Amino acid sequence: MRYYPVFLDLAGQLCIVLGDGKFAVEKAAALSEAGANVRVISTRDYRPGALAGARLVVDASEDEEVNRLSWQEAEAAGILINVVDRPAQCRFIAPAIVRRDPLLVAISTSGESPFLASMLRARIERWLGREWGPFVALVGEVRRRLRNQGLPIAEQTRVYRRLLNSDVRSLLRARRTAEANRLAAGIAAAQGNGSGRVALVGAGPGDPDLLTVKARDLIAGADYVLHDALIAPETLALCGPDTRLENVGKRGGRGGRASARQANINARLIELARAGHHVVRLKGGDPFMFGRGGEELDELRRAEVDVVIVPGVSSALAAPAAAGIPVTRRGVASSVAITTAQGGGSIDRLPELARAADTLVVLMALGELSEVAAVLGRAVGGSRPAAVISNATLPNQRSVRGTLDRIARLAAEAAIEAPATLVVGDVIAIEQVVGLERIRVAL
Repeated sequence: MRYYPVFLDLAGQLCIVLGDGKFAVEKAAALSEAGANVRVISTRDYRPGALAGARLVVDASEDEEVNRLSWQEAEAAGILINVVDRPAQCRFIAPAIVRRDPLLVAISTSGESPFLASMLRARIERWLGREWGPFVALVGEVRRRLRNQGLPIAEQTRVYRRLLNSDVRSLLRARRTAEANRLAAGIAAAQGNGSGRVALVGAGPGDPDLLTVKARDLIAGADYVLHDALIAPETLALCGPDTRLENVGKRGGRGGRASARQANINARLIELARAGHHVVRLKGGDPFMFGRGGEELDELRRAEVDVVIVPGVSSALAAPAAAGIPVTRRGVASSVAITTAQGGGSIDRLPELARAADTLVVLMALGELSEVAAVLGRAVGGSRPAAVISNATLPNQRSVRGTLDRIARLAAEAAIEAPATLVVGDVIAIEQVVGLERIRVAL
């Protein structure tokens, strides 16, 4: 670590700024705001010895000789100094600051790129809304109250976690301060005990970058995450350091491991919530798109468990898009039907859906691909364009295209793996023609 990060208390301390330009004005203003006793010395007025008694010095003179002399003086006197844009003459560097007083986030690239530090600051400012300032102050009040009560640290931590996972920040964001204070007081009085909550969260098609902001927030703060078998490890890595993971995925007979029974999953969610935990049920795609989210919601409501629903990007739309296939296109396709190849009667419904919609998307199709393609071929013709997309949005995504009467063989020859999505419709042929035209133009 090139620099040791630290926050300095400069209240009432003599801090000297050398220089006359914009940088000097900015540095003096920032030090004054921190409560320092700031003295500004013009570049032409600086003489060795002028830094005596200073706690900290910023040389913004942009004069090489002044830079050299101020550095030597500060080093000899043991004064912290920063010579602007001279990393070799800096005992400290000023980070980019995200201010949500009393919350401060300091960002440094160790002097490598102030531009990147500034860009990261802008991103974090958008992530940390204005509600974080009053939220931190509120948690500070709760902390002082709990410490005065002599509550053990472990029990205090439970209260802080409950506050973080509660609706307090949302209320503060909506400027409903009185309600936020009442909710926080209730959580503190209960000392972190009480009913928990279950969030039914969609993990999207696979790529963790396609998670919603709300999903990331809930995953990071959860006590438990009960997740599907095919959730990407990179997504699970977004969980907090103390989050406990439980794999409750349906495997469809893959890998020689038994699938979790839905009744057991429902019971576990209710058990954890009643024990006061904040639980995320993390499901691939969208919770309510062939994910049994509706069944889990019914059971949780019957058990009077508080439920949060966070939609996810379904692979029914993400897989075609990731392969460059628009499921609708003006003049070609104006309707889409989404179904699954799994479950009783699913395949029997395919002919009707294929004839009714311009584009048909079949999820979980790989295991029965030969039968599915044959059924669809008889309904809409074996020459109908088709595509199979495997591991959509992930680094190992692969796809094959062909006609319905050839697609199963093509997928087998290409060793396409589950999970895979079948897309049928003229949009596939149109996309290929446009792609070829672009290649010809580029050549």
